[in-house]
Amino acid sequence: MTEELPPDSAEELDAAEQGAEPADDSADEQWWEADGMPWKKKPGRADIACLSWFGVVAVFSLILIPTRAWLLGVAPDILAMITGGRTAVAASGAIASTGAMPHWPIVLVVASVLSLKFDWIYWWAGKLWGRGMIEIWAGQSKRAAKNYAKAERWAERLGPIGFLIAYIPMPLPLMQVVFVLAGASGMSLKRFLIYDYIASTLWLIGYFVLGWQLGDGAVTVLNWYAKIAGYVAIGLIVVIFVSTYLAQARKAREKAGKQN
Repeated sequence: MTEELPPDSAEELDAAEQGAEPADDSADEQWWEADGMPWKKKPGRADIACLSWFGVVAVFSLILIPTRAWLLGVAPDILAMITGGRTAVAASGAIASTGAMPHWPIVLVVASVLSLKFDWIYWWAGKLWGRGMIEIWAGQSKRAAKNYAKAERWAERLGPIGFLIAYIPMPLPLMQVVFVLAGASGMSLKRFLIYDYIASTLWLIGYFVLGWQLGDGAVTVLNWYAKIAGYVAIGLIVVIFVSTYLAQARKAREKAGKQN
């Protein structure tokens, strides 16, 4: 009578006969299955590319912090055309009301287009991973989870009107959620960009008109700010470097503590 081997022993014997190492369950988990990843499957080129674009957005935003502070004082029209930012557009409106910015229609048109420069990435993330990015953002803390859950409820109720409401300055991360859910729901990129462009442009026009109405008063403030804009930008650069250094030092201490 032939003696039967236990299943695990049989697998190890087969592996040994074929010159292979026994299976290791710890190797089953791949890097892309780790917590904090937005996908539910092995990522392809599109997944890696989309996640990389979020890195580009983060770097661009970091660089823009001191740049925005400086340009707002010395050249708000250029800042508006680079970022499509509402504050820069309002400042441009104030200057235009004094007749000092005759090219304001160009500023407004370019700003309305450039305001969408990164929005498509959130749509793409929703198309690729559904709620994946929302889950990552919500997982940062209990407060973040609560805010994102509330933003999702708002976005689902509002539908296309959510694009218009998303641009309202509020403590909820409604804009990102609306964009991600648009991709997750199967909305086409063309339709997404049309909705987004209409909403963004309407808000920018509103801010431009507000700046125009403020007129000389706002220009006086901008002229005063222009005198210290360089110092503000330098201060922000220092803050960025110090905060980055402290964050890295904290991570290093936490890593060393876990190893010990």
